[in-house]
Amino acid sequence: MSNIRAMIVDDEELARQVVREMLLNHPEIDVVAECANGFEAVKAAGELNPDLVFLDVQMPKLDGFEVLELIGPEIAVVFVTAYDQYALRAFEVHAVDYLLKPFDAARFEAALGRAKERLGHKVVPSPLALSSAARPAAEYMERIVVRDGAKVDIIPCDRLEYAEAQDDYVLLRSQGRNHLKQETISNLESSLDPQRFVRIHRSYIVNLERVAKIEPYTKDSRVAVLHDGTKLPVSRTGYARLKELLGES
Repeated sequence: MSNIRAMIVDDEELARQVVREMLLNHPEIDVVAECANGFEAVKAAGELNPDLVFLDVQMPKLDGFEVLELIGPEIAVVFVTAYDQYALRAFEVHAVDYLLKPFDAARFEAALGRAKERLGHKVVPSPLALSSAARPAAEYMERIVVRDGAKVDIIPCDRLEYAEAQDDYVLLRSQGRNHLKQETISNLESSLDPQRFVRIHRSYIVNLERVAKIEPYTKDSRVAVLHDGTKLPVSRTGYARLKELLGES
């Protein structure tokens, strides 16, 4: 292959240098950007349209999974990680190339070779599925990242009031603002702590701390009234969940 546009993303300068030096043996690869954090990576990916990204997993501000989610699944990614074996199994299950720090030249060449093969196929796992699989059991998201053009918004889960399904998107309501994220409500539900968030309707998830009361709406239906006065529909199944979690009889 020729003219492969690559980015190196790692918060450690030495780690970026190691990848950059190993790529010197590959004149067909042009390093178009080096980024020291996730925000820089998202911005650079949007401007430079790389084919391949060497992406650190553990970074401040935005981690590698969040970066992958925001730049889209069409870019070939080689994760560069010090993650434990549990996470590495998740990478393998989803057929993602990875380099476990520290790595040698032979391991780098093997990962690069597989990434080149994948570039022509564009068959990649869902970033959300990969992130979920790599998350330790019983550990849930503490924040949600949303891309709005060139801007990245980070929503702490404890500030999420509710989520509403809108086809293949979810509307996220937080601190008086609406955010639209390309994700199904079922995927979002599986990532949130079920002791804090409840699916009250096929189209709605609510933060239990924001529920002020539950009121009858019609003879056979109810609404959840939030502290700001917002009313959300509650299905029969959702009502049963609410009663259980709120300790009502």
